[in-house]
Amino acid sequence: MTRMTYREALRQGLRDALRDDPRVFLMGEDVGAYGGTYAVSKGLLEEFGPERIRDTPLSELAFVGAGVGAALGGLRPIVEIMTVNFSLLALDAIVNTAALYRHMSGGQFSVPLVVRMATGAGRQVAAQHSHSFEGWYSHIPGLRIVAPATVEDARGMLAPALADPDPVLFFEHAQLYNLEEDVSEPCVVDLCSAKVRRAGSQVTLVTYGGSVPRTMVAARRLAEDGVDCEVVDLRVLRPLDDATIMASVRKTRRVVVVDEGWRSVGISAEIVARIVEQAFYDLDAPPARVCSVEVPVPYAKHLEEAVLPHPDRIAAAVRGLFGAGA
Repeated sequence: MTRMTYREALRQGLRDALRDDPRVFLMGEDVGAYGGTYAVSKGLLEEFGPERIRDTPLSELAFVGAGVGAALGGLRPIVEIMTVNFSLLALDAIVNTAALYRHMSGGQFSVPLVVRMATGAGRQVAAQHSHSFEGWYSHIPGLRIVAPATVEDARGMLAPALADPDPVLFFEHAQLYNLEEDVSEPCVVDLCSAKVRRAGSQVTLVTYGGSVPRTMVAARRLAEDGVDCEVVDLRVLRPLDDATIMASVRKTRRVVVVDEGWRSVGISAEIVARIVEQAFYDLDAPPARVCSVEVPVPYAKHLEEAVLPHPDRIAAAVRGLFGAGA
């Protein structure tokens, strides 16, 4: 076992990919000389040189589009977008080109592109830098959406993402970069399965990404009150692992979905809909959701915390499923 941070795990995944496959290169804003906005690529320019670690102009549409072209040309590009809100400037390249190319070419071409980006709130970077757009992208056929919530997943998800013949969007919650955990070597992670992070018998908590640690805190607090929670980390948002979700719900018969995104028309709504479609008669209570309050994320620390799905709100939603006797 090796102990490392989420940031170090991502860096090691990048290093392994660059070392093992000459087709792999990294490009994005400040990934080279500066070492990455979140220091994920620090030291890689010196190790692999400017042909493999490429600083780009401040144009997301241009460099994501260049990544699409490089992937079509046989390379394995990793494109870093500084934060998820900037990815909106590259929507045409991601949604109208990368996601559709296999279909539009009748299966003749694929786009083996990995796009990494920081996501999420909780760092007082104001409304325009605190978005959680994972649910938006999960709507799009042709994309695979992953959201590693642990150091091991951060370490092990990049290799299978690069091996995927279609584009993979890699969402790294910015509050996780300093998370430190033990990682086994070799680290093998698939891009298909959700994972039960905590086994339980009375209620299922379904979540992903930066909400996993908060949900685990809520589960531990509820355990002290005699409520046994099972925590399911989705890990992959498209395609969703319905089998793992439904198996847990059928076991516990109650479910709360925790999502840092907004409630309306979000991924939490999709998950609840699938549960109702597939496991309605196994439920002993209506599904509940804990999402961010539907306002732009405030800058002030106490207001920012108030709008996010913090452990107290999660625990309250769980207790609500059991009524006054919880």
